[in-house]
Amino acid sequence: MLLLRLFSAYLFLWTFLVACKQQVNTQDKAIILDSLSSNEKNVFASGDQSPMDMSYFPPGYPLQKMSGKDSSVSPIARIIYSRPHKKGRQIFGDDEQSLCRYGKEWRLGANEATEIEFFREAVVAGTKIPKGRYVLYCIPYEDHWTIIFNNNLNTWGLHMDSTKDVFKTVIPTMVLSPSLEDFTIVFLPASNGSDLLMAWDNVKAILPISF
Repeated sequence: MLLLRLFSAYLFLWTFLVACKQQVNTQDKAIILDSLSSNEKNVFASGDQSPMDMSYFPPGYPLQKMSGKDSSVSPIARIIYSRPHKKGRQIFGDDEQSLCRYGKEWRLGANEATEIEFFREAVVAGTKIPKGRYVLYCIPYEDHWTIIFNNNLNTWGLHMDSTKDVFKTVIPTMVLSPSLEDFTIVFLPASNGSDLLMAWDNVKAILPISF
């Protein structure tokens, strides 16, 4: 009789444990399914195909500041732009299929107008540029770009107001190989300041800046 009772208790316990395990497995599967479905769409914002990016001079300045290793380091310049992708398109050229047509203004990126900020006076092509924020845009040609500083801040960048241009200069273009899928602007350290590198597809251009 005692053995029968022990066997019955064992059978009940085993059945209970199996049921619990099945329930846990079912709950785990439900959580996984729920998490996947919640990632299908962001109802608060649409995905941007040309994400915003920022480049500092000196390079990596925010990391240097947060590290606290050198309190004397201060920002000299930064640029904020949106980074479009090539996606098989013809980027530079002289026909209607070109995304950046020769002789037509280009915002040096996508979305809002590209902005450059100097935290101290800068010198570009022998001209002193006061510290402050400027729209930076370009008129591309086959062998050179015209780079323009403009005061019309907080604009979308599709149509520049040339009456607010403050400075322009011409820089040569170079062939870039291999080609670059994502448009990129970065500050490169130079002997007397920085070279602002702008590159996309098979073209790159450098704007020397001294401080």
